Amino acid sequence: MTEISAALVKELRDMTGAGMMDCKRALQDTNGDLEAAKTLLRERGLASAAKRAGRETTEGKVGYRVADNGKRGVIVAVGCETEPVSNNEEFSAFSVKVLEAVDRDGPDAVEQLDEERQELAAKLGENIVVAGAARFEAVDGAVIDGYAHPPANKLGVLIQVRGGSDEIARKLAMHIAASPATRWIGREDVPAEIVTAEREIYATSDEVQSKPEQAREKIVTGMLDKRFFAERGGVLADQPWIHDGSLTVGKVLEGAAAEVLEFQRFSLAG
Repeated sequence: MTEISAALVKELRDMTGAGMMDCKRALQDTNGDLEAAKTLLRERGLASAAKRAGRETTEGKVGYRVADNGKRGVIVAVGCETEPVSNNEEFSAFSVKVLEAVDRDGPDAVEQLDEERQELAAKLGENIVVAGAARFEAVDGAVIDGYAHPPANKLGVLIQVRGGSDEIARKLAMHIAASPATRWIGREDVPAEIVTAEREIYATSDEVQSKPEQAREKIVTGMLDKRFFAERGGVLADQPWIHDGSLTVGKVLEGAAAEVLEFQRFSLAG
């Protein structure tokens, strides 16, 4: 077997970031050929990364970027398995690279970075995923803003709003961040078949069936309003405004002469 010097092991480790013993084994298996050992480490690392691919990624970072004029914005979520890796410099650098690629070329740009993602997963020893990416372009005088919840930044929102004050878009982004059930902007956005199915569930429940028949329709409507549209169903306009619980988001938008055109919420916390 070829004698492998400590200096050669260190050189390979500096090049790859792999562990000392992994570097030594790779050099032994390649008879001290540095480039071949580097390739072998990469192959072994990618194989290990593939095995980790199904593991849960509830740590990581959600980052966003909005142009100075508010006419363009991007948001990405990059997940990993543990908090230490989420704060790792190389992980942070990769997350920024994803954000910049999406800003430049749109969400499909994530695919161009997949090999680099796999290599980073192999190097850091964790499953790493791009959990989501979106880019908004402002239309018809609208503005884009965002919010990432500190200090962990595992939750973020990008939103496009037309009308209202300069600060309302950010306040809305903060509201959506605090409201995980949010799925639609208004009731008209909820597919009719979903509303029909929910109405049927409430109508046939013991809670409703135990009431007088003439009162059931009104009770079901009230349950839909409160339990589905405002809570579990996640209609933004029906939700109590987190900045003033006496108002709904719809009332706030009406008073500000504003409307939400689109939003994207990413959360790594599950």
